[in-house]
Amino acid sequence: MTIKLGDKVPNGVLYEYISVATEECPLGPNAFIVEELVKGKTIALFAVPGAFTPTCSEQHLPGFIEAAEDFKAKGVDEIWCVAVNDAFVMGAWGREYKADGRVRMMADGSGLWTKALGLELDLTERGLGVRSRRYSALLVDGVVKQLNLEETAGYSVSDAQTLLKQLA
Repeated sequence: MTIKLGDKVPNGVLYEYISVATEECPLGPNAFIVEELVKGKTIALFAVPGAFTPTCSEQHLPGFIEAAEDFKAKGVDEIWCVAVNDAFVMGAWGREYKADGRVRMMADGSGLWTKALGLELDLTERGLGVRSRRYSALLVDGVVKQLNLEETAGYSVSDAQTLLKQLA
């Protein structure tokens, strides 16, 4: 079953590569409980089929990085990029595109959270395995308030500007 407007996102674990160690987070991949991360926050989330892939790297991620201050000005606490990649790859992708401090690069390495959302995309025949569908969403205290799901392989409704307009 696919998640829809008004649903609470399922709990799960996402991983983030931490480049600078703190008391709370050691250097390297750290596990975060989704239920704890979303509590009391407004989160702009976008998901992509894979890190370093053409549309994801040339349009999707850069659009959210460039709009990060606009999202903050509209009350968004955090922006997440979620992909079915490991935390090392997501960390490297974030460093390459200078996402640090603007977009949290959240890894769903085994795709368990993506499957719980009902948003998996099977690209096994193309040699890519099971990935995430491309979408953007607005979560308020863990509840889906907006969901922009790409119905085809294109990139037309899940961009940063569409989600920003929906915040107005």
